[in-house]
Amino acid sequence: MFRDVSSCNTYNYGDALYWDARYMQEQGGAFDWYQRYSSLRPFVRKFVPTSSRVLMVGCGNALMSEDMVKDGYEDIMNIDISSVAIETMRRKYEYIPQLKYMQMDVRDMSFFPDESFGNVIDKGMALHMFPILHTKFLTSILS
Repeated sequence: MFRDVSSCNTYNYGDALYWDARYMQEQGGAFDWYQRYSSLRPFVRKFVPTSSRVLMVGCGNALMSEDMVKDGYEDIMNIDISSVAIETMRRKYEYIPQLKYMQMDVRDMSFFPDESFGNVIDKGMALHMFPILHTKFLTSILS
């Protein structure tokens, strides 16, 4: 069930099959949207205590959670719509207990009880899942 991702556009970003195909093509790679943890560290450290239970939304194959654990963060739940990304990351980090991975569509978070997390980090998922936000974001930074 492989799809050619070259024909996909931002309207496919809410489709798990799009992301599965993309991560199958990028097998073994890592990609951090917008910024790496090293650039975001001052802000994350200021607002997110290392003891906080963190939800990383749309984790993909990014290194940010790994870098946060190296920086002292103790409990990071990573979710993504792509089962390929989640299985890849789960295998990669199976020996790092601070990192947990779950395939999940962020539009349905009913699995977690209210107030399950002290902090939520989203580096780009909202812009990709909701194309109108992406358009407004690009318009605001390009004008």
